[in-house]
Amino acid sequence: QMQLVESGGGLVQAGGSLRLSCVVSGRTFSNYDMGWFRQAPGKEREFVAGSTWSGDNTDYADSVKGRFTISRDNAKSTVDLQMNSLKPEDTAVYYCAARHRVLTEYTNWGQGTQVTVSS
Repeated sequence: QMQLVESGGGLVQAGGSLRLSCVVSGRTFSNYDMGWFRQAPGKEREFVAGSTWSGDNTDYADSVKGRFTISRDNAKSTVDLQMNSLKPEDTAVYYCAARHRVLTEYTNWGQGTQVTVSS
């Protein structure tokens, strides 16, 4: 069974940086596209960033382009999200997600890590 475990969340002031990490086990990591999503209180979960299985292609929500960077290490089965120039509106629970590269939907999720940005 695939397991995804996020870490790196916390409290940071506006303008600061955080790096989230997700460690994946139980499946061949390089067969999976990986994504980061977030859910703020009272809002629906939204896509933040994604990486194809090879890492050659990445995608970002417009709200984080130029500030966040997704990266993966297939040898270590990890995917990171570097978040710079954080804003209070980035406050949310951040989730790591995986989808097999032949699928279109994310099917495996981590438990989430809280990111709080103070103004």
